[in-house]
Formats: sequence, structure tokens, C-alpha cells
Amino acid sequence: MNAEPPLLLALDLAGTFAFGLNGALTAVRAARLDIVGVVTLGMVTALGGGIIRDILIDSLPPATFSDWRYLAVAAASGLVAYGFGRRLERLAGPIIVLDAVGLSLFAVTGASKALDFRLGIGQAIILGAITAVGGGTLRDVLIRRIPTVLYSELYAIPALIAAAITAVTVRTGVYGIPAAIGAATACFVVRMVGVRFGLNAPGLPGAQDGGPGGADRR
Repeated sequence: MNAEPPLLLALDLAGTFAFGLNGALTAVRAARLDIVGVVTLGMVTALGGGIIRDILIDSLPPATFSDWRYLAVAAASGLVAYGFGRRLERLAGPIIVLDAVGLSLFAVTGASKALDFRLGIGQAIILGAITAVGGGTLRDVLIRRIPTVLYSELYAIPALIAAAITAVTVRTGVYGIPAAIGAATACFVVRMVGVRFGLNAPGLPGAQDGGPGGADRR
């Protein structure tokens, strides 16, 4: 079992649970899969970003496979969503909020772990964003949907902001629980503001906003 710093482990497991619920609820609401599909999609969403991160920084085997708690938390989130998801299948709100929570936590842990492996600030910021969007991207590909990161309201940008805050605070020696919470909160707030007001990164001139479904999806 990896001896990760307690703060990093706690944030990683919290992000795993949030993303697992998000992926499993997406399976219930959008893809209408059976219990195997629900749990599988939840686990892929929860663990995909962390696996990509660990492979890129050569932290092998990935934490998912060297620490049973990751698999247990991911599987538990899928089972919880399967048990209670039918009551929420008409509500898009819980899925969006859980996605924002997972995005925020994984951006912080991805950048922090990258710095633990002595990568530079720029590389840590990129890895934080990859960790944050990786699981959701795999989720969308598996259900044959354009990945949210390619079109949705301020998705990658909030992750980059949280990763940047994390990297700077680690490098300046002030990283800790308040800094981690602050970075995650910044990501969450920017993401939810983007969702609430339909804000997007600049697109091609004349292109229709909103990704699949255009403006009708809001």
C-alpha cells in the first residue's frame, strides 16, 4: 500500500467517490445501463484520471492497483448510485455538482502528486488538469458522447486554475489543508458559474455554442 501524505490521500479518495457517483448516475440517467454497467462506468470515471496521472509520472503500479481503498471507494460509489439513482434520474443537477466536486479535488491532487515527483510547476499544472478531466473524458467516450472537456462551460479552465494555485502554494511552502480547500473551491466556483451562466472559452467565430444540442442544452 502506498504511503501517500494523509491530505493527498483524503482528497484523492473524496474525489474518487464524487467522480464515481457522477459516472454511475450518468449511467443511470443517460445510458440506462444495468448494475454491471453502472458500477463499471462509475469506476472508470472515478479511477481513469488517476491512472493516467500515475502512468505519466511513472508511479507504477498506479495507486488504484496498489491501494485497495481506491477500488473499494469507486465500487461503493457505483453501488450507492445504482441503489438510489432511480430517484435522481430526472435531475441533472446532482450529476453536474458531483462532476464539479470531482474535477476540483482531482485537479488539486494531480498537481500535488506531480510536484511530489519533482516535476516543474508547468508540468504539474498540466498533470493536475489531466487528472481532473481524464475520468470524465473516458466516461463520455464509453457512452458515445462528445467529451465534456471539448465543449462545456469552463471545464478545463477551472481545473487549470486549481492546479496552478496548488502548484504555487506547494512551491512557496504554504500548501496545506486551507490552501488545498481554497484551490478546490476556486475550481468548483468557476465551474458552477460557467454552468449557471452558460459561459464558455472562446470558440470559432460563427460556431454554435453549447456543444451537442447547441443552445438548446441550457
